[in-house]
This record gives sequence, structure tokens and C-alpha cells, in this order.
Amino acid sequence: MPFTELSKYRSIASRSLQNVLAYRFSYVINFMASVINLLAIYFLWAGIYHGRESLGGYTWDQMKTYLFVTFLANSVLSWYSETSISSKILDGSVAMDLLKPLDFQTARFSETLGTSLLEGGMGVILVGVFTCFVSGIAFPHSGLTYFLFVLSLLAAIMVKFGIVYLAALCCFWSTGSLGIVWARIAVTNLLSGALVPLVFFPGWLERIALLLPFQSIIYTPTRIFLEQAGTLESLKLIGIQCFWGAALWLAGKAMWNWAVRQVTIHGG
Repeated sequence: MPFTELSKYRSIASRSLQNVLAYRFSYVINFMASVINLLAIYFLWAGIYHGRESLGGYTWDQMKTYLFVTFLANSVLSWYSETSISSKILDGSVAMDLLKPLDFQTARFSETLGTSLLEGGMGVILVGVFTCFVSGIAFPHSGLTYFLFVLSLLAAIMVKFGIVYLAALCCFWSTGSLGIVWARIAVTNLLSGALVPLVFFPGWLERIALLLPFQSIIYTPTRIFLEQAGTLESLKLIGIQCFWGAALWLAGKAMWNWAVRQVTIHGG
């Protein structure tokens, strides 16, 4: 990509971050909702583990770590990024994007990266605060593990964006986005391992979940952080994440081209 093109997308990312800062109250409310959800899930699992040393191969300390890493992975691409795409389609402002000399998908990804800087930073800070009050968090002992985890987290952002983008494009054939968003969230949280680690699933459902891209969002980064995968296996898992990220990106391009043709044909 030429430098001039890159600077345009960097400008979009910067403007997206400024928009979040401009509507701080709305962002804080949404972020606090995520915090309350984290606390609810934490105390739920605390009750489940009461009197048990381990469950499904996870100790309570490992499960606490799993929950915090899940929160961090989810926080880097939140509700704001998702609704900003669907709202452009529903309010018709996507028509202006068709006139701009920019790739719509890349521009939306740039916006996502811009907000992710703030959302991810806030997630790291909050997890750091929690670790000061919650004992027994299982941190990796190897610097290589942290490096692989960061790579996995970046790949997870790409995969989640691909899923969110495809779901948002469904608004071309809908009069609202709320049902689509909540359906996407429900499926993603279940099959990514955000609600329950995949090893807790029945065998047939676990095998299906491992074949789908959703597990790359949560399950893969947490496995790497918990050192449940060796270096070679971690690289393989990151490779699978990159494959799904590329596949979903291409699927998004194909769906966008199809949607634009439909809009043009019907005069929308």
C-alpha cells in the first residue's frame, strides 16, 4: 500500500479514537457494563468451583486467569466498533463512502484499530487493578509466551473484525441492526469460549467449535497465555488464526461487492 494511502487510513484511525474521546460518557457506560458482566461471571465461576480443586482440567487459579484474558480479548473490539459499521448502512451514509477513493472495508478496520487502542488500554489497566485484589492469577513465566500471546491477540482482532463486518453487512437486507448484533454476540460468545471454555462442551460440539473461526477469538489466546500449548503448537494456532482472518477478509470483500451491486440495481 502506497504511503499516501496508508496515511489516509491512519487519519481515519486517529479520527475514530477522537470520536470515542468526544463521547466519553457513552464509552464509560458501555465499559462499566462490561466490568459488571466480568464480575458476574467471576462470582458465578467462584460458586461453581467452591469445594473443587479443578474442573474440566482447569484449576480455579487457571479459570480466574482465563476469565481476565477473555475480558481483555473482548475489550479490544467492543460494541462501539460494531455499531459504527451497521449505522452507516442503516442511516444511508454508506452512500458517501461509495464516492470516496477509499476501500470501505479497510477504512472500517482502521476505525476499529483506532478505538482498540483506547479499549485495549483500558482493558489492560482494569485487569491490572483486578490482579491487585485477586490472588492466584497464573501468569506466564516466559517472555516468549507473552510475545506469542500478543501476536495471537492481534490475530484475534482480525478474526473478530471479520465476523463483525460480515454481520454488519447483513444490515443491507434488514431494517434494524439490534437483532443481528445480539445474535452475533450470542453465537460468538458461545463458540469462542468466552462463556465456557470449549473443553467443557460435549465432545461433538467441541469438535464443531474447533473447526469454526470463533475459537480463534478467545480460546486460542487464552490457551497460549495459560501455556497449555507449546511453542510449535502456539505458532500453529496463530497460523490458523491468520488463515481465518484472511478468509473472513476475503468473504467480507465478496459480500460487500454483492451488496453494493444489489443496492445499485434497486436504486437504494
